[in-house]
Amino acid sequence: MSHHYLKFDNVSFSYSDNFEVLKNISFTIEHGEKVAILGNNGAGKSTLLMHMNGLLLPSKGEINIGGIKICKETLPLVRQSVGMVFQNADDQLFMPTVYDDVAFGPLNMKLPPDVVDNQVKTALESVNAYHLKNRACHQLSGGQKRIVAIATVLSMQPNILVMDEPSANLDLTSRRNLINIIKSFTHTCVIATHDLELAIELCDRAILMENGTIKDDSSTKDIISSYRNS
Repeated sequence: MSHHYLKFDNVSFSYSDNFEVLKNISFTIEHGEKVAILGNNGAGKSTLLMHMNGLLLPSKGEINIGGIKICKETLPLVRQSVGMVFQNADDQLFMPTVYDDVAFGPLNMKLPPDVVDNQVKTALESVNAYHLKNRACHQLSGGQKRIVAIATVLSMQPNILVMDEPSANLDLTSRRNLINIIKSFTHTCVIATHDLELAIELCDRAILMENGTIKDDSSTKDIISSYRNS
């Protein structure tokens, strides 16, 4: 087991005392796995993802990222290891230029300027967006914003990439570009999506959620086949 694994152990979470959004969630994702998180709206997918880099902390249970227990004290280390791409790219793009946005994470990691510049260049080139580096983010198309948001995460060289509905509202060309980017990421990847074809193409394994619980955890093709035949 390497430092790229992710483990949930009987995790529950409540936004209030009266309603549990996650209920006794347990699973382990190993190094290099690409896993789809499937389920209807309200199943708890986004809430689950936000626990993976400590945006939310469990009400009960424990989450372990490569040997590090997620808690308030370990959040800086966890967020260096787990990069999260939100469903709405505008939530991640707030600096004057694309370069500034992609450099934001490495700069906050206190890396030397030449290392920051190299990691920004590498991240933007990996998503075929280096030519956009001097553009203002509000001038970008939806597809361009999505790939730049991915670059803001890749520039921090995470061990685990977490993505919430990455293909939502993308045209066919942007969607194919996204798929190629995810395929090229060689570490652990977790993708919450309603895009079943994307899940089949990218992920051998899927976790199916229903009402805050895990209904199934098995082959993506088997889960989707059962869903379509139900």
